[in-house]
Amino acid sequence: MIDFTNLSYLKSGNERQKRAYEVLEKYQVFEKLKPYSPVLAGTIPIEIDIENSDLDIICEVDLKFEEDFLDDITISRLIPGNTDVKVENIIIDGEKSIVLNFMLEEFPIEIFGQNKPSLEQNAYLHMLAKYKILKEKGEDFKYKIIELKKQGIKTEPAFGLLMGLENPYQDLLKF
Repeated sequence: MIDFTNLSYLKSGNERQKRAYEVLEKYQVFEKLKPYSPVLAGTIPIEIDIENSDLDIICEVDLKFEEDFLDDITISRLIPGNTDVKVENIIIDGEKSIVLNFMLEEFPIEIFGQNKPSLEQNAYLHMLAKYKILKEKGEDFKYKIIELKKQGIKTEPAFGLLMGLENPYQDLLKF
């Protein structure tokens, strides 16, 4: 099993993973987010990304101190000064969350923070479940997921369609 907590696996991955590693290293994204236990989640780590897939970085953020988190990102110059940043406060599964979206070179970046350890967040748990399913079901299944994504279907619903899952967001957590 890949250690998804250490970005070095990207260096030996496909071309997009190698490029993601270069960009994340160039901007020292994980070093600057280190106090927030960042983990790269989503589709790029498990090679089911499509052209416009973003780099999903999940973090543990005490949202009582949301301003401190935003200040840290600004002070560390994680996001270059001329970059448009969209910041949202949302509730997911009853949990207050903060989401920052911006571009670093050709990659859309999403930083997602919850007051919960990164390795316990659904984005990470979903990625692990999808990774195990992909390993079990093989390349043909993987390409079917990618094709569904190209048709505009989000990742979890794509798994749900192919696996007959009634509620893929919840059902994937059982894997």
